[in-house]
Amino acid sequence: MTSSVEARSAYAERVTVTNDALSVELSDGRTLSVPLVWHPRLVHETPAERAKWHLIGRGVGIHWPDLDEDVGVLGLLAGRASGESQQSLDRWISRAALPPKQHAADS
Repeated sequence: MTSSVEARSAYAERVTVTNDALSVELSDGRTLSVPLVWHPRLVHETPAERAKWHLIGRGVGIHWPDLDEDVGVLGLLAGRASGESQQSLDRWISRAALPPKQHAADS
């Protein structure tokens, strides 16, 4: 088990997303790789959309602005998958299929 001291000193530096996995290279030399199905929003998007990420909080997490998805390093270290409900994911999928002007009208 990872201690809280070890977890706090590990920050994301590089991210790779394939069709099957999310891999994160950490500042302490470790590389974490988890099944992409743990983060369903990433599964439902194209490789180009999955490539549009940036680090948040100096590497404590990864953010995909186009997908409204955040993945934290501590969650990855703890082996936690996304906690998003199927209902929330279904709403996001249906909204993502709408033209941009339709989104504004729904808000």
